[in-house]
Amino acid sequence: MRFQRLDLNLLVALDALLTERSVSLAAERLCLSQSATSSALGRLRDYFGDELMVVRGRNMVLTARAEELIEPVRAVLDQIAQTIAVAPEFDPLTSDRQIRLMASDYATEVLLAEVLRDMKSSAPGMRFEIQPMLDQPAEALDRNMIDLLLTLDVSLGPDHPSRILFEDDHVVIGWDQNPAMHEPMTRELYFSLSHVTCRFGKSRVPAFEDSFMRRMKQQRQVEVIAPSFMSVPGLVVGTNRIATMHRRLARHFASFGPLVMRELPFFVPPIREAVQWHIASNNDAGLRWVIERIALIAAESNERLRAANAGTVVELNAARRSEP
Repeated sequence: MRFQRLDLNLLVALDALLTERSVSLAAERLCLSQSATSSALGRLRDYFGDELMVVRGRNMVLTARAEELIEPVRAVLDQIAQTIAVAPEFDPLTSDRQIRLMASDYATEVLLAEVLRDMKSSAPGMRFEIQPMLDQPAEALDRNMIDLLLTLDVSLGPDHPSRILFEDDHVVIGWDQNPAMHEPMTRELYFSLSHVTCRFGKSRVPAFEDSFMRRMKQQRQVEVIAPSFMSVPGLVVGTNRIATMHRRLARHFASFGPLVMRELPFFVPPIREAVQWHIASNNDAGLRWVIERIALIAAESNERLRAANAGTVVELNAARRSEP
């Protein structure tokens, strides 16, 4: 790189020459050959229009111009080391940085809402923009449109680092006045009822439970297709419809609405929610701090969920054992 015709790489060579006052010793310090160091000295002489180092007897001495350059060159290199070569420390209490996240309304509700409440005190000046999921979320990360991607591990891009945050399984949710929610949720009953499911984006990507049912070639009576998880409760309350959704989100809805939860009468694989960031941001201290806070709060949420009494869910192990 050049600045006003000076190859900035030569500053390091100049510092070594001015300090050692010897081409051979400077070459050792720079891990270069003596001829390469002599060539650097020649180019420095051309640039400054001065010999810089001259032979007197058996020694080399600095010219007056070279003596003048000792302190400025050392100051410039020190400044580079302090501001560029060494990454600045990240202080969340004083940072005003904006972090762009892409996440579903599910991840936002069950995790990010708590994360952002924590950030209000731990990083009061930081700002966060949550963007809706695209059909190809990994592409948004590739193109640096976002800083963090929260999504299912099966949707992660292969080229960037990631971290698993939590697992979640599925339950049935319905209106508390729905007669079907007051009896064992058998397989036969489940497939006899009308369902609400979700599809997302321009490509109408199905929710995990819907795509799983299709792969298993299980036909449901899907009566309503919702645009988001958050719209599902309003589409089952006051009706005999049911929905299959993530346990964490269902528990959240049932805690303040006229909804009840029931265990599924068959197995649906759990999902794993993960966070991913661009590989170029791996040493970004601020971003790594945010990732660690997200992971910590996810871990705390996991502990609370394990410790919680499942009183809002009617366990139907006996009904499961009776089903094929």
